[in-house]
This record gives sequence, C-alpha cells and structure tokens, in this order.
Amino acid sequence: MTTANERVSPLDQRSFRDVLGHYPTGVCALTAIDDAGSPIVMVVGSFTSVSLDPPLVGFLPAKSSTSWPRIEQAREFCVNILGADQEDVCRQLSSRDPDVYARIPGGASLHGLPTIAGAIAWMDCRVHAVHDAGDHVMVLADVLDLGVARTDVEPLVFFRGAYRALA
Repeated sequence: MTTANERVSPLDQRSFRDVLGHYPTGVCALTAIDDAGSPIVMVVGSFTSVSLDPPLVGFLPAKSSTSWPRIEQAREFCVNILGADQEDVCRQLSSRDPDVYARIPGGASLHGLPTIAGAIAWMDCRVHAVHDAGDHVMVLADVLDLGVARTDVEPLVFFRGAYRALA
C-alpha cells in the first residue's frame, strides 16, 4: 500500500487502477445500429464533454472492445446517461449476451438511434475523430442532438470499484 507522499510508477498497473478508482466517473450506455439493423450496446465510464464550439464529446474504449469497432463502423450512436436507479440495467448491458438490448426497454431518438428507457439524458452523436491512446483509443464525437429525459434521479457513478449514487 502506498502512502500519500510515495510516487506510483506508471508501470505498476494495479496501483494505477487503484489510485484512479478514487476518482468517480459517470456511467453511460452507447447504442447504435449496425448495417444489418441489429442494435449495438457498449457501457462506458470515460465519457466527457470536450468542446462547446463545436459541440464535441469524448470517450475512451479499450482496443480489446468488441462493441467499439461495430459502433465506429456505424458512425452514429446515442449516448444514454444512466440514472442511479439503473444499476441493474447497466449490469445487463455489460453482459456478453448479444441479444441483451432486446430485453431492455427503449425507443428511438430523433435520428433513429436506439435509446434506453429511464436514462436521465441522451445525445445523438457522430464519430468525428479517433486517436491512438495506449491500450485504448480516444474517440471525439460531434453532438447532433441532445436532451434531458428525467430530473428526478441522480446519475449512476462508478467509484472505488463499485456503482454508487450521489449522496
């Protein structure tokens, strides 16, 4: 265990993860439609706003992700910001079950992208750029449309290795 004054080597991956686990992240589900018309779902905890002018957002999927290449090929996707009451939905969406989206209530955005019922906000996006970032890629996306669906619940967050709700 490291103390507050010790420096962590960037080569120590476990310590790196442990330290960054002390920084909470929001939880979003990205949804898209592939060329065959099948829904694609990917849960991300690295989503962030990037620019107001032009409106850009970003996230960092692992290069090992099987969902990201399919979303990248689709080019457009919907970001569904999950609420604190959607931990079970998040866990279902994180499964490797290819038909998981069929069991999650949802609809379609104005751009025809899949949405998740109960999400607190959504954004329709288009891939703007993809950059190499170690064992991940950094994705920048143009925001095409967005909205708030619920104001009665706090966002789902991930902190110290567990899903949490804001106090």
